Amino acid sequence: MTGLQEWFANFSNLFYKCFIREDRYKLLLDGIGVTIKVSLLAVLIGILIGMLIALCNLSRRKLIKFFGSVYTDVIRGTPSVTQLMIIYFVIFATVDLDKWIIAAIAFGINSGAYVSEIIRAGILSVDHGQTEAGRSLGLNAFQTMTRIVIPQAVKNIFPALCNEFIVLIKETAIVGYVGLMDIQKAGDFIKSATFNAFMPLFGTAVIYYVLIKILTLLMHRIEIVLRKSDVR
Repeated sequence: MTGLQEWFANFSNLFYKCFIREDRYKLLLDGIGVTIKVSLLAVLIGILIGMLIALCNLSRRKLIKFFGSVYTDVIRGTPSVTQLMIIYFVIFATVDLDKWIIAAIAFGINSGAYVSEIIRAGILSVDHGQTEAGRSLGLNAFQTMTRIVIPQAVKNIFPALCNEFIVLIKETAIVGYVGLMDIQKAGDFIKSATFNAFMPLFGTAVIYYVLIKILTLLMHRIEIVLRKSDVR
């Protein structure tokens, strides 16, 4: 047996031991489902919170602006794992909710602080003349913001929002701290059961890469559609 054949045989045996024996691959499949559920709900919550906080930060009212700046500073200044444990073990300790929903809320609150700055920058990037044009057409401030400014800002900030979604998917790897069996936790379980670190960690890395690659390609297609109306 050549060295290459021996390496392939060892790799195959290790793959079988880590993923096939005792149907351990099902742990990873379940973990993928948990990661996707948490990430999707978290990004929706993050966008909603981010929009509200961005409007607070752009407000001329000092109290509202102060609230927005405090929220952003506190969330961005503390680790996401600490926020997750505070929300799970303290705030929602007595609330009867599924673990993944609580985790998604925690990540959504965390993401909202970063999304708010992205949205704020996007709104400020729209020429002020667009606002003046809307007001001259008889639109009020809310209508001008929602019908003219924000649609233009979305195209400018879409790549940054996609990047935030990608970061969010990778950040969910810490949900094991609250007992959720996500991709990373499934890999850790397999590592403990087989006493092998390479294959489970390599497998989880490949799964994360494939998920993010698929998301990147999908978001790129959406960006192309959004940019069709641009004249360069």
